[in-house]
Amino acid sequence: MFRIIFVLDIFNRTVVHAQGGDRSEYKPVHFTSRICNSSDANDIVETIRPKEVYIADLNILENIGKREKNFEVISAVANKANTMLDPGIVEPANADDVLEIVQTVILGTETASMDTIREVASAYPGRVTVSIDKKHGRILTKDPTMPDDPIEIVTMLNDLKLKDIIILDLDRVGTASGVDSQFLSKIVSISEHNVLLGGGVRNVEDIETLEKIGIKGALVATALHNASIPLELVQ
Repeated sequence: MFRIIFVLDIFNRTVVHAQGGDRSEYKPVHFTSRICNSSDANDIVETIRPKEVYIADLNILENIGKREKNFEVISAVANKANTMLDPGIVEPANADDVLEIVQTVILGTETASMDTIREVASAYPGRVTVSIDKKHGRILTKDPTMPDDPIEIVTMLNDLKLKDIIILDLDRVGTASGVDSQFLSKIVSISEHNVLLGGGVRNVEDIETLEKIGIKGALVATALHNASIPLELVQ
């Protein structure tokens, strides 16, 4: 079954509307949402009742505040829905406390080196999802050994015991700009893991396209908040 994964971008304990990858411009989500009148993560999850949630801890990803700043909120959400969290992992030890509160930890190329990804995946087989983060057509990474070509990264990840991989196109996040089916088809053809997409999903038609090419799930926020995708698909 195709997975519709509800996205919560959390900054200073508040769910914000992610758009175009410019995190400094993100505003509380209830300002633009048609499905919730609060930007409190727990209120939103109780209202929407999603089966699966993806959380990005923006305080850590933007190097603002301590790691624990949003953890109380995230832990409460994880008690209500199957939760995967991108907490900006840099060092392997950073994953330990995260996996005490959520089911799956996300290691994004934006913050984690390939060595860190290998070590955490080895320590927690089946509980790690790797996010291949793209912006302006390039892989976001601080690791000089990380390939620029996402195809090469996917090939390297095939050797690891991961839960999923995510193709996260930050330029498309919150833009409802559609999906690159040709590129994603190539990723699916070489990946030995389930592939999820983050960014650009507009509507049910896009979901049908992704399902046809073999993508196993999509991270969705904007299309749910603007009612382009019905809530029952995420519940």
